[in-house]
Amino acid sequence: MTALPKSAPFPADQIETLNSIVARATPLQRSWLSGFLAGVDAAHGGTTAQQPLAPPRVKSRLTILYGSETGNAESLALKARKVAQKLGYDAKAVDMADATLDTLVAAKDIIVIAATWGEGDPPQRAATFYKSLMADNAPRLDGVRFAVLALGDTAYANFCATGRAIDERLGALGAQRIADRADLDLDFSKKAAGWTEAALGKFQPADPAAANIVHIDFKTVPQEDDPDEILFDAENPLAAEISDLVNLNGTGSSSETWHLEFATDAAGWTYAPGDAIGVIPENDPELVTALLDSVGLGADATLAQQLTTGRDITTLTRPLVQAYANLTGRADVEALASPDRFASYAADRQIIDLLGEHRERLSAQQLGDLLRPLPPRLYSVASSLAAHEGETHLLVGAVRWHSHGRARNGVASGHLAGRKRGDVVKLYVKPNRHFRLPADSTRPIVMIGAGTGVAPFRAFIEERASTEAKGKSWLFFGARNYTTDFLYQLEWQDHLASGALTNLDVAFSRDQPEKMYVQHRIAERADALRGWIKDGAHIYVCGDEKAMARDVDKALGDVLGVEALDDLRKTGRYQRDVY
Repeated sequence: MTALPKSAPFPADQIETLNSIVARATPLQRSWLSGFLAGVDAAHGGTTAQQPLAPPRVKSRLTILYGSETGNAESLALKARKVAQKLGYDAKAVDMADATLDTLVAAKDIIVIAATWGEGDPPQRAATFYKSLMADNAPRLDGVRFAVLALGDTAYANFCATGRAIDERLGALGAQRIADRADLDLDFSKKAAGWTEAALGKFQPADPAAANIVHIDFKTVPQEDDPDEILFDAENPLAAEISDLVNLNGTGSSSETWHLEFATDAAGWTYAPGDAIGVIPENDPELVTALLDSVGLGADATLAQQLTTGRDITTLTRPLVQAYANLTGRADVEALASPDRFASYAADRQIIDLLGEHRERLSAQQLGDLLRPLPPRLYSVASSLAAHEGETHLLVGAVRWHSHGRARNGVASGHLAGRKRGDVVKLYVKPNRHFRLPADSTRPIVMIGAGTGVAPFRAFIEERASTEAKGKSWLFFGARNYTTDFLYQLEWQDHLASGALTNLDVAFSRDQPEKMYVQHRIAERADALRGWIKDGAHIYVCGDEKAMARDVDKALGDVLGVEALDDLRKTGRYQRDVY
């Protein structure tokens, strides 16, 4: 950092003080100081005819390109855009779904925020752009500067694979990497803010006097839709009381599916059909006790509470195994972390298995450092505010299984299934603007879901019934057995009777010798489905990505044609909420 010269119009002691401050300042702090002094000068008439204003500088263009699956990358991109604009950039955020390679060629400076989906795939909406970028005929990007922020989950083997691949590909095409890539786990929020601050400083805005912040705090950056809205997020959830809960499955069912109703009549709490509700879960107290015992910590009430509410004590990741090997110096644990052994060892195992099978005494600090923060869980909202004012409904399938001699429960689903009326659960809203009813309520809608994947469609139909929408609606629903697993059966029948639901096709896979799934019903109704699409229908799919959603995607491609289905996707008429 260049020091003030001795000829500067300050006494020697002030020059020394100023040099001390400026030398330690970040680029953003220096930009803020520049803008502040310019404002002070203007307020006191410092700009006169003898001191003409310098000609306005041309703002640096900055493109923030994002690929998002659950909305995290999109949210970071929108907030980063606002921060960049305050710093004097001509910044815009671009969804990869709306981008082409021409977007990259035309851009001068690019920040990429990319999530990884499933086992290393790009987000669904980013798939076409990603494929084009990786193609052999992708254009050169000489003269483009870039930085990549990758989001992922260390529970998956291909952690941050999409962001890593994009970072490497941009460099290979001749673009200049201006900041090192950051690979962030589920606790990304604070680290993302710090990385963005550093990256923006390296790009250097053309108009630093426009900067009016020192450090980025993404929590203070308003949401895009309503800057005055009271926000509930994972760090500031709503404590909501359970007003009702019921297991919707009949006696003898192999499933356990809970309908939960929460009292959420709070200022600023709002959601739309298609949104997700974040649940801040708590760990099973018995598992917490077992975990503490396995490392010799015994009955430590304070530590037990910290583990119950704040740390992920179940997900066995390769980084955790490696960290435990480094901590204990055990060669046998080190071997389990090797790429060729970890997957087979970790299958159906959890952290308790690793610590129980390879026991070592740990301090509370050591145990805490091994465990990552407990991430929230997202569930599609199963209600419409128009139908249930002051309420929020969820549909939760309890996950339970046995493996390696232990009974296992899903963290969030087990927590919710074990609640009772009057209990309080911490919730927040995760908007999903890419899974929305058509703006034109006369448009037909086709909804395809299996099991708990029917949740958002309950919200869709309630919304349309409450607003007296004129558009036709068609539900394809799948489950195992008609008598025990027909979720919301009476409600669907009422909606059919009222006309809010036009068509209902069901597939109960275990009620006949040959298994029947929703994709088979789609094939059976091919002609009618093509007619609905010709009439402008929107298609929605919700459910398991690895099985149901992929099979449905193929069935729709067979019925409508792959190119036609891609066109529907690009125009927003084919939307998926899969997990």
